[in-house]
Parts: sequence; C-alpha cells; structure tokens
Amino acid sequence: MNTDIKKSSKTDNYVYHDYYCIDELLNEDHILARESVREWVKQEVSPIIEDYANRAACPTHLFKGLAEIGAFGPSIPAEYGGGGMDEIAYGIIMQELERGDSGIRSMASVQGSLVMYPIYKYGSEDQRRKYLPKLGSGEFIGCFGLTEPDHGSNPSGMVTNIKDDGDSYILNGSKMWITNSPVADIAVVWAKDEDGKIRGIIVEKGMKGFSAPEIHGKWSLRASVTGELVFEDVRVPKANLLPNVSGLKGPLGCLSKARYGIAWGAIGAALDCYDSALRYSQEREQFGKKLGQFQLTQKKLAEMITEITKAQLLAWRLGTLANKGQATPAQISMAKRNNVNMAIEIAREARQIHGGMGITGEYPIMRHMMNLESVITYEGTHDIHLLITGMDVTGFNAFG
Repeated sequence: MNTDIKKSSKTDNYVYHDYYCIDELLNEDHILARESVREWVKQEVSPIIEDYANRAACPTHLFKGLAEIGAFGPSIPAEYGGGGMDEIAYGIIMQELERGDSGIRSMASVQGSLVMYPIYKYGSEDQRRKYLPKLGSGEFIGCFGLTEPDHGSNPSGMVTNIKDDGDSYILNGSKMWITNSPVADIAVVWAKDEDGKIRGIIVEKGMKGFSAPEIHGKWSLRASVTGELVFEDVRVPKANLLPNVSGLKGPLGCLSKARYGIAWGAIGAALDCYDSALRYSQEREQFGKKLGQFQLTQKKLAEMITEITKAQLLAWRLGTLANKGQATPAQISMAKRNNVNMAIEIAREARQIHGGMGITGEYPIMRHMMNLESVITYEGTHDIHLLITGMDVTGFNAFG
C-alpha cells in the first residue's frame, strides 16, 4: 500500500456551530478534549485526507497520533491505557474525528469500542493487563469480528465456531467487512462453541491458519482499511477466551458502545458539510447576488442547522444518560439512526449549494456523502434500528 503523504495547501477553515449554546452544558474537560482533537484534525487529517481517499489508501501513520490525542478508549479507565473520561467526552472526540473523515473515526471507534471495551468489560484481569495498555498507546491495532459473509443483520446465525481441544480451542470460519483487519495485531472474534453459545475470543496475528485479506473496490470509507478474517483450524489458547460473557449480549453490548459513538460522530460530518455550504453561500455570486441572499439557499441552510441542533441535543441527552449507566440499547439505536440519516440529508443539500464544485475534492461534501452511505449501514442498518425502536415501543418483535 502506498503511504506517501501528500499534503494539500488548502487551509482548514472549519468553525464549530452551536446554535443552542450546548457548550454551556459541557464541562472544561469536554471543551479541552474537543479543542485538542479539532486542532489535530486540522493539522494532520485535513491536509491529506482527500489524497488518501482518492487513492483508496489508509493513512495508517495516524494510528499513533490517534493514541496521543486520547482517541483510543477515552472512557476506559486510565490504569488500563484509556482516557479515564466520561461518555460525553468520548462522543465529542468521535464527533471531531468524523468531522475530518468517517474512516478516521472508524479507526478509533473500532479500537476503543469494539476491541478495548470488550476486553475491559468481558475479559480477565490478565487479558486487560496484557492487551489494553498496548491498544491504548497504539502499539497494538485491533479489529472486531462479528459480521459474516452470509450473516450481517442476523448475527445469531453465525457459523464461525470453536471446538475444545485440550488447552486450546480450534477456530474455524470467516468474517466480512472488518475495519482495520488487514493491519490488526489482534482480533476480538465472536464464535459459537460446541453448545451453540456465542463466545468471544482474542486471536493474535501470526497464529497459524489466520489470515486477513483486504477488501478492494470500495466507493465508501476509502481512507479506512477494510478486510476479511479467515480462520482455518486456528489453534487459540483457552486463556484467550473472554470469560465474563456468553451469548449474543456480548457482541451486542460492544455494538451499543460503538453505535453511541457514531451518534455523535455523524454530527461531525454534518457540521463539516454545513460549515462548507454556509461559507460558500457567503462567497459565491450568481445573478449579481451572493448565494446566501436567495430564499431557497437560506431555506436549505436554516433546515440544516435546525436538524444539526436537534441531533446535538439528542446526543447530549444520550450522553448524560450514558454517564449514569441508563442509556438503553434502544435509545442508542434511535440516536444512531436519526443522526446518520440527518448527516446524509445535509450532505446532499450541501452538495446542491456548492453546485458543480460540490462533486470535486476541493470541498469535502462528496467524500462525506459516500462515507455516510457505509455509516448508515454498519453497526446496524437504518431499517434494523427502526425495528429496534418499533419493538421497544410496541413490545412486539418484528424480526425474522
């Protein structure tokens, strides 16, 4: 993979938009985290991201920087290599990263929510001490193996399995659409044991029979590296089994953590599109007037900031519930579904305000739009989240 760093001469002029003064609801740690991550994105991500997205190459050198700014496991206790911050800080960091690019946020949220979190939540103390500090520092890169080629929205149908073999398990099967997998040092893999129960197990790079081929040809998340996980009679020590969870609640608990981060992250992509469209409308002239002077342009911008503000309030309230341990999976689903859909709609409207320039790499709009087409599907599709809310309010299960 070509990792030559080609920096753009463009200046990242992004400014934050807080129409309802939500900053007054945040504490100093939240603001400091946001400012430091935003500055890092402006310096390290914005100048290179269009080039990497064009080449469908992942800027893997940013993993170390993500670790340095505390983007890996912000709400994991500091003694295990996390940030020791609250859930709102975690969300704010994801928002700033996705403002830069959804793929960069994916790199961080997979590492923190889908790898560090299950090891912290479901792992043994030895596993925590062995893996979490190295994951938090970026020395190790992790990935999360749940989705299979034939089982996406129905993870209970997985066929990947482990069989007891003395002091080890023999792992067979495959996983698909796995962020970070080609560059990962470890994978948290979910598989069925001989009793049909879903268990989590840590698989390390280099184990015989384990491979992680890259998936090519993506039109979305082009700056994120995605691959498969293939297990052919992989011998995994029993010490690598996550001891403190059994069943689908294990991976679903991880997905709730990740979905929470996405609910915040998508706001960042929407804000970047809105900020670009607002600035363009104040500079571009047609028919002897600035675009922003036309009623239809003002309608688009007014609706954009309204929807962003609603999403910000939804995310903030969800964060306060999460801090108290009261955020339900259904509440998280609602926020993820609403906020990602909001971001896609804003990207489309922003593209129209930019006119033909909106399809070029001179502006971030099309890159965000393409990325969000993945974000609206992964960690639970748009329609699946609708059914989760439907089941929660009616009491009836419409799945299957």
